[in-house]
Amino acid sequence: MDCIFCKIINKEIPASIVFEDEDVIAFKDRNPIAPAHILVIPKKHISSVADAKKEDSLLMGKLIMTAKKIAEDLKISDKGYKLLMRVGRGGGQEVDHAHLHLLGGAKLAENIHPVSSC
Repeated sequence: MDCIFCKIINKEIPASIVFEDEDVIAFKDRNPIAPAHILVIPKKHISSVADAKKEDSLLMGKLIMTAKKIAEDLKISDKGYKLLMRVGRGGGQEVDHAHLHLLGGAKLAENIHPVSSC
């Protein structure tokens, strides 16, 4: 599989990792669109939210709880932040591995449309 996020998970390519456990890894986006722009991804390869199975429910929920913890650790939770998931090419998803964008650290416009360029 030639998935850039799987390569980050497997430490085949470097990333600025801010959180990691047995299920989830989170790292700074290489092309941030906000002062804090973190990608939170499951270590299990799930191509898209559209491909998630019922048995992935806890894992997908863990992405949100991980983003919440990271926002607290980064001290951006008090002022607010944005969580965004894109699904499929029509939804703007560019990397075929489900991922959650955590965006914060500044007032965010309603029309921010990040791409996954890690």
